[in-house]
Amino acid sequence: MEKTIKVTGKGTVFVKPDLIRLSMRLEGVCEKYEEALRQSSEQTEQLKLCFEKAGFLKEDLKTLSFHINTEYENYRDKKNEWKKKFAGYKFIHEMKIEFEADNQLLGKVLYAMSHCQAKPEFQITYTIKNAEEAKNLLLKRAVEDSKKKSEILAEAAGIHLGNIIYIDYSWEEIHFESNPINRMVMQEDCGASYDINIEPDNIKVSDTVTLIWEIE
Repeated sequence: MEKTIKVTGKGTVFVKPDLIRLSMRLEGVCEKYEEALRQSSEQTEQLKLCFEKAGFLKEDLKTLSFHINTEYENYRDKKNEWKKKFAGYKFIHEMKIEFEADNQLLGKVLYAMSHCQAKPEFQITYTIKNAEEAKNLLLKRAVEDSKKKSEILAEAAGIHLGNIIYIDYSWEEIHFESNPINRMVMQEDCGASYDINIEPDNIKVSDTVTLIWEIE
């Protein structure tokens, strides 16, 4: 029987956010399907115009998902029993726009949104442009940590490591994200931009790799 040793290493990276992702959601309920489609289109166009005023191109606003479904609401009938009735057609349009992690630009974007006829729900996420480079560094550090631990364990146990016969890695999706802004009250009269003063912390991400070695 082949003798082996299995050791898991952990890698960690700290990266400075250099990109802001603004995720938005428009929704509404209309009596007719055509009306839901029209309202969604109009609100989306209003939102695009607001971003255009802030210096973006209309096509910078990307659709993540869009759908229109029938909507029902619950009610009690005369017998006090719960029933459902048709409420209309509900549209949901989820979008995003990404731009440099710059406080002045963020202030202009939030100001434009506050003065837009369309009022989407939105979330501000800080992330990084070159996620692939950070993932590769993370993986390298996890392997290096596993090798170092393997060598320490082998020396302490009085054994000799042979070849690596298996590498186990989950390949799960890694997200380099932080959300330092949880809540913001928008004011109507504050010039042409909001005064934003945010310095997001570095994003910390960790991952593991397991190496299986032959024991000589």
